[in-house]
Amino acid sequence: MYVIMVYDIKEERVNRVLKTARKYLTWVQNSVLEGEITGARLESLKAELKEIIKEDEDSVIFYKLRTTKYFQKEIIGQEKGGEEVFL
Repeated sequence: MYVIMVYDIKEERVNRVLKTARKYLTWVQNSVLEGEITGARLESLKAELKEIIKEDEDSVIFYKLRTTKYFQKEIIGQEKGGEEVFL
């Protein structure tokens, strides 16, 4: 499945959430990641995030698409995130 993850996390936990999510998804913009992921890996990601966030202060939303057949992404302005190049 294809997943878009958006989050609103208190500043002291935001770096840990981003680092964890990037093990599974591709960072595309501030507080937004996306990518193909299996159901099992999505459950692993959610379990790891639950260990980091405080559910009464933070928010993580997953938009799940069964297929990318009808999915189109249009970017206006600067494209952020994506694949990094390491030298």
